[in-house]
Amino acid sequence: MAKNDIHGAGPSQRQLRVGERIRRILSEVLMQGDIHDPDLNRLSITVSEAAVTGDLRIATVYVLPLGGKGKEEVLKLLGRNKGELRHIVGRKLGLKHSPELRFQLDETFDRMDETRRMLNQDRVRQDLDKE
Repeated sequence: MAKNDIHGAGPSQRQLRVGERIRRILSEVLMQGDIHDPDLNRLSITVSEAAVTGDLRIATVYVLPLGGKGKEEVLKLLGRNKGELRHIVGRKLGLKHSPELRFQLDETFDRMDETRRMLNQDRVRQDLDKE
């Protein structure tokens, strides 16, 4: 389920398609170093999802630096370059309006690690083995 599903209705097929295209475009641009910022180009950034609002005006892009180090620096650099990134996305998407890009850290991996840690605790393992 997409991270923007707060009312249970879920995103439309169009939102999902546009979000996936944005994710792919940004992944490609960041991987190839097509930005005019050498600080951003030297980093490896994973773009895990782009959740788009119903009117396609805002895209929340979930990112994580490779290895999980330098998270705040990545957000700062993406924010500093969001105008150029938005321009590239808009040109490649071909929509009437290019969505505003908002970058957030993807904490999915941290939550998975925490869940794994909790499930490996002796108390919890004993309860799971009883079933």
